[in-house]
Amino acid sequence: MVTTGTDPGTEPERVLHIRFERSNSDRIEETLRAIDDGEEPEPYFEVTFHDSDQLHQVTRPKNLELLRVIAREEPTGIRETSRLVGRDVRQVHRNLTELETLGLIDFEADGQSKRPTVWYDAIEVDLPLLDFDGESDTADA
Repeated sequence: MVTTGTDPGTEPERVLHIRFERSNSDRIEETLRAIDDGEEPEPYFEVTFHDSDQLHQVTRPKNLELLRVIAREEPTGIRETSRLVGRDVRQVHRNLTELETLGLIDFEADGQSKRPTVWYDAIEVDLPLLDFDGESDTADA
């Protein structure tokens, strides 16, 4: 994957880990131990959702397209983002606001416009099929 704004040969890929229902507590504890030991831990980005509707918002094709365009093209504002994806500005604004609420993008003020940004190069989704005690989750029909 091409990393915009960084030299892919020198910087590691920044991955946002999206987890459903449970976070990676081992990784969090490992990071805290490293900080306590005076070490500089590798950056680790994680978002945990407990609502399947939120996970669905992330993985909708139109939202994934927006995230890819923001990472690849670094648009200067919502209007340019809308132009790049060939969609109505109001729809794109609504989707970008949704992604901001989920913690997946930031807006940077740039004069009159708001520039959508991401701080990661890839997303990994962890969707467990078993609950904590090893039993399978049941889906609501």
